[in-house]
Amino acid sequence: MERKKKTILAVAALAVVWSLYIILHHNPLAVPIQEKVKKCISIFILWSAFGIFAKFYDWIVLLPQELFANRKLIWKLAKNDFRSKYAGSYMGIVWVFLQPAVTVLVYWFVFTMGGRTPVSDTQGYPFVVWLIVGIVPWFFFSDAWGQGTSALLSYQFLVKKVVFKISILPIIKILSAFFIHVFLVAVTLVILLLNGIYPNPYWIQIPYFSLCTFLLVLGLSYITCSVVVFFRDLGQIIGILLQVGVWITPIMWDINNLSRPLQILFKLNPVFYLVDGYRMALLDDMWFFEHFYSTVYFWIFTVAAFLFGAVVFRRLKVHFADIL
Repeated sequence: MERKKKTILAVAALAVVWSLYIILHHNPLAVPIQEKVKKCISIFILWSAFGIFAKFYDWIVLLPQELFANRKLIWKLAKNDFRSKYAGSYMGIVWVFLQPAVTVLVYWFVFTMGGRTPVSDTQGYPFVVWLIVGIVPWFFFSDAWGQGTSALLSYQFLVKKVVFKISILPIIKILSAFFIHVFLVAVTLVILLLNGIYPNPYWIQIPYFSLCTFLLVLGLSYITCSVVVFFRDLGQIIGILLQVGVWITPIMWDINNLSRPLQILFKLNPVFYLVDGYRMALLDDMWFFEHFYSTVYFWIFTVAAFLFGAVVFRRLKVHFADIL
């Protein structure tokens, strides 16, 4: 009990420091009213997350402990899950590259050839390069969230085992999708080299943004995989959201073409931070901390999603075996 109080107090102190830093930070280039809105949103989510953490401390700390304790089993099952995706198909792992490649080619044709639609400013890079760099994190996010949502349904036989830690199932699916992401990032880097874009220190941010994507989708998956057991239509709803999301996330178009109020609205989508981050690292030669408010907002949102996901999963967990 004493340890619990100390941990909550330490997190509260951290939240206070973080809040003060947000309040005192000033961007001379920002519009004052917009800067205040961003600060208010960030602080509200921050303290909402702390409230969840303090109230459901016992439930929340148990989830990371279970994941860490079963890390070897998670790794083994993730590799098996990855292999099983293409087992029995003639082309095997080739599908890892073929499906995204076809998607990119379709978008490239529509935006530059077929429709003759004017494309946004791509900072002097070929549109296809700009598109690939932005769409690779989206592939990871959409694939991982879809699989993470269906994790409990896919492994029903394990959910019904009393001794099995079912909390590891979503991360197994996400880690399996991450293996594919590593392949696609490697291909992207090769494409950049072929277009005369060579490695520089900013490229070391790719692991950081990959981690950001992983943790965001993990938190969301704990929420949706818990709810989908009781409401199966949620899987279809998420599929629709992902179809719409690829268009409302500035992947094929430049957000700078919008008015400032609309830019703020679209930037509330945390996936924008990931797409923009990959482009900052690989094309724009910028560091993630140069976008202070975006970074703060993303991490507060991601932590809040994970905390809420841990609570929802823990509360509904006792009913999973009966429903499935």
